[in-house]
Amino acid sequence: MSQMPQRAFSSPAAHHTVCAIVPPFLLARIATLDDPRFERAATAARRSLTDVAHENLDHGRSKNTLPPRTLLPDEPSVRGEITRAISDARGTETLPGILVREEGAPATNDVAATEAYDGLGHTFALFWEVFQRDSIDDRSATLEATVHFGNLYDNAFWDGKRMVFGDGDGEIFDSFTRSLSVIGHELAHGVTEYTAGLVYRDQSGALNEHVSDVFGALVEQYARGTTAADASWLVGEGIFTDEVEGTALRSLKAPGTAYDDDVLGKDPQPGHMDDYIVTQDDNGGVHLNSGIPNRAFWSVADTLGGFAWQQAGQIWYDTLTGGSLTPHSTFAEFSAATIETALALFGEDSAEHRAVISGWALVGVVPAAA
Repeated sequence: MSQMPQRAFSSPAAHHTVCAIVPPFLLARIATLDDPRFERAATAARRSLTDVAHENLDHGRSKNTLPPRTLLPDEPSVRGEITRAISDARGTETLPGILVREEGAPATNDVAATEAYDGLGHTFALFWEVFQRDSIDDRSATLEATVHFGNLYDNAFWDGKRMVFGDGDGEIFDSFTRSLSVIGHELAHGVTEYTAGLVYRDQSGALNEHVSDVFGALVEQYARGTTAADASWLVGEGIFTDEVEGTALRSLKAPGTAYDDDVLGKDPQPGHMDDYIVTQDDNGGVHLNSGIPNRAFWSVADTLGGFAWQQAGQIWYDTLTGGSLTPHSTFAEFSAATIETALALFGEDSAEHRAVISGWALVGVVPAAA
């Protein structure tokens, strides 16, 4: 059964092949500002929108960067040991930059490097301690991050090999390493890449963003020991300056409420299929329509209570990694897969199975027939 979208959305934003945390429609709005208070922010946003350097990054590895750990077939696998490498782009757009901290090395005086290092550790901890996943590839891959990317760069992104963080413009955005949910979000793109491989466009792309929002939120909750009832359910909390009337980039609990600002406008995310947004921008609305499955996941976690990474997180993780999804999975197919996963894990009459069915019904997604 198909569901017809009801609302259209358009913006002049450019498409990007990397998976970035700040959506292009938000940068496009900032780029058009004609306000002396935000002159630097407007310049930074225009640069982020028009600069295609990150689509042609030199992915060659510098001699200062640690290589991923390779496990040979006859080599004993030591699982659950994290290896991190933090590099500094020093305001350039050349990756990976200069290695400034490797695994086990003492912290430097660079706050962004420390936040990235610690954030990678918290993300690894969730995936290993809760889901027994050994790094993004489940084979001990080195977790890499680059800080201080670009000049006044207003974004953070996963480029297929590493996480990359800008420092923000200081007027609208602060440093992107400040938010643990951002770090978890970007690294989760790597997990998706190694598992379901959800194509970054239209509904499969929105699911790709949704999965990263879910695990970004869970990384933060797990690190803080926060229950589903007490969690903020925000992604990107802390990256706005005090000039912005808003708490974060997105809210899983209440899509469309993360910010409402005279400069940025109102958060446009829908939370129901009746408001599904049809657009060619933002790779078919991947940062917009992800609000629909986001609210479904929040509903499941809220209904079950306790720690969201347990039942709800396990269902979503097993769905992502279980092989039932295709790279072009739709909302209907993803919802059906999570329902089947809940059935397999907890049984037909379980609270978990009923919560997943109810969560998707709440947002108007009809699961695909078997």
